[in-house]
Amino acid sequence: MHDTAIPGCPVHPGATDLVDPLLYSTGDAHTVWARMREMDTLTRQEVDAARGFWNIVGFDDAERVLRDTETFTSERGTMLDLLGTDDPAGGKQLAVTDPPRHTEMQTRLKKALAVKAVERQKDMIRRLVLDLITPLGDGGTFDFATAMLAMPMSVTGTMMGLPQADWPWLSRLTTVCIAADDPEYQDPGGKAATLKRAHRELFAYFQDLMRFRRDNLGDDLLSVLISTRFEGRHMDPGEIVANCYSLLLGANVTTPHSPNYVMAEFIDTGVIEDWAAHPDVNVTAVEEALRWASPVNHFLRYATRDVEVRNTRISAGDAVVVWLGSANRDEAVFPGAAGFDIRRKPNKHVAFGIGPHYCVGHSVARVTLRILFEELLARFEDFRPAGKPERLASNFVSGWKHVPVTARPRAGAARRPE
Repeated sequence: MHDTAIPGCPVHPGATDLVDPLLYSTGDAHTVWARMREMDTLTRQEVDAARGFWNIVGFDDAERVLRDTETFTSERGTMLDLLGTDDPAGGKQLAVTDPPRHTEMQTRLKKALAVKAVERQKDMIRRLVLDLITPLGDGGTFDFATAMLAMPMSVTGTMMGLPQADWPWLSRLTTVCIAADDPEYQDPGGKAATLKRAHRELFAYFQDLMRFRRDNLGDDLLSVLISTRFEGRHMDPGEIVANCYSLLLGANVTTPHSPNYVMAEFIDTGVIEDWAAHPDVNVTAVEEALRWASPVNHFLRYATRDVEVRNTRISAGDAVVVWLGSANRDEAVFPGAAGFDIRRKPNKHVAFGIGPHYCVGHSVARVTLRILFEELLARFEDFRPAGKPERLASNFVSGWKHVPVTARPRAGAARRPE
């Protein structure tokens, strides 16, 4: 058994810092992860004298850590930005609550977001998608990423019963929360001030909305949270607000970035044309886009007891970081993992996580993405880059913030339904 602690560096002296958000906007994390997957031990990164974490980069190790909630807890926080500081939402918000409490808390929400329930929302989702992509046919430059960043807010905002006038503001605030290092989203006061303001505004917004909705319950997701009973009681206001924030953040992280990856990286490779010519591959192609993008970059966990993973001793209290983007490129599980295969089967990626904390909104994301590509490829052709795409500077989200493109309406395409 080995103890591979390398102060200040994840692989060897001079290696890239995995905490650095610029690695995911201008660097090459996949090359770093590939070297780490070849090792027969885990590597450790020391952030400072008091904080460090073990890197989980292989698929099997990632699955083990994320499934074993008794040994690897999420209740102290799930994002590297909170390393060494316990998350105040621990035990209140689904993402930072472990079973059995987590299981009971999510039961009604999981039912409301189940695939059968989401299927009933397909017409609504299709209308919202068409509203966003129709301007692509106007002949000018279209920022595909800007449209995609707005898409989950449109869908989830409708399902949560949030006023449409608030969607652009809420979309920007949730992006700020996961990309406060990005100069485009950071306030002049710096990262800490940016996050503090965004969190304060979002939580105040949901507190006000919750008070109103309690007297005006409907069939939206916020009403589901307000009326949910677990442990013999209703959720308290802090729990409701924390889970509203989590739902919105989760949607805005997972949904937009896989289509952005497709448009940014495969617009001139024949992949999009192949996909458009064979609409029967839409389901597998969407799953491959999710695997390839791995929009949620990592999950943080803490060991609750001494344990051994990949010939490495992890002590109780140690932080471990599961790199989902690395697990989804593990050649042992995904042959030709570096290639993009729209017909890949099987494809048991972990883009939505795995185990008890598997993304509760995965059905909404999948249905939305399938409708998006179905409509996009049926209505438009001749996609071309119209400028240099720009990556989002974030160590939590792997994504793009600007992807300028042009396209032509496809001859004979159905007109947008009014």
